[in-house]
Amino acid sequence: MSSAARETKPATYADLEALPPGVKGEIIEGVLYTQPRPRGGHARVSSSLGHDIFGPFDRGIGGPGGWWILIEPGIELPNSPEVAPDIAGWRRERLPEVPAEGPITVVPDWVCEILSPSNRKYDLRIKFPFYAKVGVAYLWVVDPPERTVQVKKLINGHFTDIAVFADDELLRAEPFDAVEIALAPLWFRGP
Repeated sequence: MSSAARETKPATYADLEALPPGVKGEIIEGVLYTQPRPRGGHARVSSSLGHDIFGPFDRGIGGPGGWWILIEPGIELPNSPEVAPDIAGWRRERLPEVPAEGPITVVPDWVCEILSPSNRKYDLRIKFPFYAKVGVAYLWVVDPPERTVQVKKLINGHFTDIAVFADDELLRAEPFDAVEIALAPLWFRGP
């Protein structure tokens, strides 16, 4: 489960650097949140879905291009010096280049979070409202145990469900509706 270190002064990047190995930290609105690093199943879903989107939208292979797609990017926003969605995307007209050094300081156009037992409450209660507050236009929520992908769009400052895909369906949804993504490979359980 995620924990928050509540202090009188806002958390800093130095607080993140002091975390022990195996602990992931993010600072959202001055509060340091920690949780265990994602495990293999979580990482596999993130890598697989990221790959499916990266080819057509980042590289323009079999799709329109025009995006930067990054897995666990370091994003720095006001009062939030480290936010790292599982996968994030920026339209290139809003972020012409990915910084070679330092954090990205532009709000993503799209964020994908993969729920797991260690991050579910944190994502639902802290990260999703924060994403809405800073203006992330689209949020995809992948729930591997339920084998679902919820597609949400920011409307009037709140995320509204616009579609839910499940099991072995083909996903075609905003903002990546130019291609179909097979969901069945996401639910790989191993040999």
